[in-house]
Amino acid sequence: MRVAFLGLGHMGLPMAANLHRAGHRVVGFDVADRARDAAREAGVEVADSALAAVREAEAEVVVTMFQNGAQVLAAYAGVGGEPGLCGVAAPGTLFVDCSTIAVDDARSAHTVAESAGHRALDAPVSGGVVGAEAGTLTFMVGGAASDLDEVRALLETMGRRVVHCGGPGLGQAAKICNNMILAVSQIAVAEAFVLGESLGLGHAELYDVAAHASGQCWALTVNCPVPGPVPSSPANRDFAPGFAGALMDKDLTLAARAIADAGVSARLGSAAHEMYRRFAEGEGAGRDFSGIIETIRAHSRGTESPDDARGAPR
Repeated sequence: MRVAFLGLGHMGLPMAANLHRAGHRVVGFDVADRARDAAREAGVEVADSALAAVREAEAEVVVTMFQNGAQVLAAYAGVGGEPGLCGVAAPGTLFVDCSTIAVDDARSAHTVAESAGHRALDAPVSGGVVGAEAGTLTFMVGGAASDLDEVRALLETMGRRVVHCGGPGLGQAAKICNNMILAVSQIAVAEAFVLGESLGLGHAELYDVAAHASGQCWALTVNCPVPGPVPSSPANRDFAPGFAGALMDKDLTLAARAIADAGVSARLGSAAHEMYRRFAEGEGAGRDFSGIIETIRAHSRGTESPDDARGAPR
């Protein structure tokens, strides 16, 4: 397929490169010089602007991977009298937004695209940079099933799993709900390890029990917040992300907005949002979100260094 790929950052570039390697024609653009240079090195054609990328690719599909909903809407509709992507794309172009944005922003993006004679899908992803590089992302898709069928093979080039979640905005709804679960479970796992440390329980022993019992979850078996039990987890790399605390704060802010709009009682989700908001105000912004364990240790008493605590007198 002919694809314009806009947003060539840590996630977007490997996704675009995977499409290029699979034989699709990809013309990309990013506002950052460094991102454009990296894309060229990966073999992706690079245009001088987002609008030029759409024109030069003669795009059948326009994929966006931006930071927030305001950027998506501005790109689609244009600003300051300048045409947007929807104004230069060929009639019936399929817009696929892989950014993580608010549900109402996603629905507005659908409306902008459809009003201009195009089609749209919201298709946020899960799997982080590692998943983007390996082509193992999960896509959560909102929009018409027939439009998803048209690009399913394209998405499967970049990901391992593609889930149709329903109509416009429901891909974003699935993303924020999933990440709220992840945030709460990561905090719970961290609190359990800090409690174990204070009771003299070793990391390996706690992991061996919980990973094979009812405490088993992704936050434990993949993103374990202590070094050792899962050698590939960020805890073994001084919490180099992974999925940075600033991104978790962003996603939980979107969840909090949806919680307020829907009038849902979500005490644990709201508490997780507050914890990650504070975490992201400091060094946690650039560290993996599993580093929240260090905040929990800092606010606890009677804890010692990891496995050295096991067997210590109390």
